[in-house]
Amino acid sequence: MTRGHDLLNEGTRCLLVQTQFSDMSFWNYRDVCKIVGASYPAPPLGLITAAALLPQQWEFRLIDTNVEPLLDEHLEWADLVCSGAMLPQQNSVLALIERVHEYGRPIVLGGPDPTSQPGLYSAADCLVLGEGEVTIPLFVHDLERGRFGGTYVSEERADMADAVVPRFDLIRFRDYLQVGIQYSRGCPFNCEFCDIIELFGRKSRAKTPAQVTKELQALYDLGYRGHVDFVDDNFIGNKRSVVEALAAVREWSQEHRYPFYFSTEAAITLAEDDALLQMMRDVDFRFVFIGIETPSPEVLTAINKRQNLRKSISDAVRKIGSYGMIVNAGFILGFDDESEHTAGEMIECIQDSGICMAMVGKLCALPNTQLTKRLGLEGRLFGDGSGSSIQGGATDIDQTTSGLNFLTARPRLEVLKDFGRVIEAIYSPKSYYERALLTGLNLSFEKKHRPTVWSRARRGRSFLQVVRKQGLNRTTGPLFWKMCAQVIRRNPRGIEGAVNLAAMYVHFRKQAQYIVDLTNQEILRLEAAPMAAAPAAT
Repeated sequence: MTRGHDLLNEGTRCLLVQTQFSDMSFWNYRDVCKIVGASYPAPPLGLITAAALLPQQWEFRLIDTNVEPLLDEHLEWADLVCSGAMLPQQNSVLALIERVHEYGRPIVLGGPDPTSQPGLYSAADCLVLGEGEVTIPLFVHDLERGRFGGTYVSEERADMADAVVPRFDLIRFRDYLQVGIQYSRGCPFNCEFCDIIELFGRKSRAKTPAQVTKELQALYDLGYRGHVDFVDDNFIGNKRSVVEALAAVREWSQEHRYPFYFSTEAAITLAEDDALLQMMRDVDFRFVFIGIETPSPEVLTAINKRQNLRKSISDAVRKIGSYGMIVNAGFILGFDDESEHTAGEMIECIQDSGICMAMVGKLCALPNTQLTKRLGLEGRLFGDGSGSSIQGGATDIDQTTSGLNFLTARPRLEVLKDFGRVIEAIYSPKSYYERALLTGLNLSFEKKHRPTVWSRARRGRSFLQVVRKQGLNRTTGPLFWKMCAQVIRRNPRGIEGAVNLAAMYVHFRKQAQYIVDLTNQEILRLEAAPMAAAPAAT
């Protein structure tokens, strides 16, 4: 095993590897990326942040296998390999460990899934768990003492005021649609199924306004322009601090002639704050993802997500849209208090709200959550509750394909049939374009970002690609042109957003069909052998 002192030498070659997400993942809209000349939605922010925390005398190279293959020559070049894993990457990271060891190289792992389930990754040489700002210095300290190997973990939360600027210079910007930055960690809410509060706590910890603008400046100085995503799990977890940050971003953006536009994830309570919505509009926020989960008041109460009960979902979505932001949202089926009416209510909610990018998933009892602990006590978890799916293998892609790793309160067949019904209904061409039209008519864009000449040319080519794939398609063509005509006539400011949603349908139509087919296969297996299809609960 390589000793720590050797690794600390100047010129140590550190290979950062982002493993693949499935092409059938909800978020991997590779076909849409191709339309605009990119390869993948976003670069791995976690890895380039880790690079900024590791010894800076090292030589770093980033290989994102979603963009380019990991070659033998890359592993031969490296003195050590660093990677991280989210739950959908579990299998690909375990395969990476084996491949790295075949070349006699050590591998260091971190990320949310190793933090939640370190035992699954015991083959790695080092596990650096929790928040990297706390545990990576412990790892480096041991290297200074000549030690390498083991697990680094701490209950301490990172002080975001001490956060480093990620190594954005490692990114090849042309490969991606957007670049992520992080403003805060933690969420004040206490939803039973959520693992964010277990990983990062319920106190929202934020970077200072100066740190945020320093990261924007770093991207600007590297020549990046365009879409920046605040990857926070709840951007408005601390409204007082986010107002200060937005004020700084507004001033910086004005000084730099608005080189970026933004997106983020937030609680639906965003719709209650007109002043905050206006500030987001002032700096050109165009997309926000909201965890709606379900339209059922009974379920929301049972899972302790009461904040979603304070305002009509449709009204909240329309309110946010009126400030120029397209709402994308997450929904979940499989909660205990659902009824036979839940699926119909969900379809109606999605259609009435005009939410085009609706990620409908099956409930998964994630490691260490309140839900998993309760189901364990009730003897309803399958296995040890550590996996993401009772199927595993190639179908273990994300929450749209895996989940229900427990004994459901309603008959499992009913949940699966409802799930397939919702996906099929909302991603039919007619339903999708009805929502795209509704969104386009409601949007009140006040665009500040002005694309470069090159970006304008690329957008022109992208529009022609959308026309070819959607406008000239026998099924979607009439719907596409009808949508465009109505939006141009009634709300021309919304046409760019509407066309973007049409482009996204290139991915969602294919992904939805894959999910429906997979769900139908599972239904047939259950109907053929209902007792053998589900593992025994512990």
